[in-house]
Amino acid sequence: MTTRILFVCLGNICRSPTAEGVFRTLAPDTETDSCGTSDWHVGEPPYAEMQRAALARGYDLSDLRARQFTPHDFTRFDLIVAMDASNLDAIEARRPTGNATPVRLFTDYAPEAGMDHVPDPYYTRDFDGTLDLIEKAARGLKSSL
Repeated sequence: MTTRILFVCLGNICRSPTAEGVFRTLAPDTETDSCGTSDWHVGEPPYAEMQRAALARGYDLSDLRARQFTPHDFTRFDLIVAMDASNLDAIEARRPTGNATPVRLFTDYAPEAGMDHVPDPYYTRDFDGTLDLIEKAARGLKSSL
């Protein structure tokens, strides 16, 4: 049975599509998707600078398009992974009554990084630093499956 994992950030143009792109490269037999808790960028591709940084490491994000998280995602996925506590709270606020799909912080899979969230490079401009952390967390997540 294929594991289905959803990566979630705020706008779905930097962190979550990058996490999806990295993870689908590491674990191609896993079904992945990404989305945002906001609807600000629905239908848009990942942020150009994030795409460039990812492509420089061999991750092609060009086929991804932003979408908004919905309560239906709780039934479509086996695991929902949030990029920060604010995203996690927004996801939990949409949880259907009785649903038990696990929701975890992505950084839980990279405790050695000493971070409690994946910083948003849209604001920090540190695309490579974000990629470093996403790669660590993706390797940790893969080893946990």
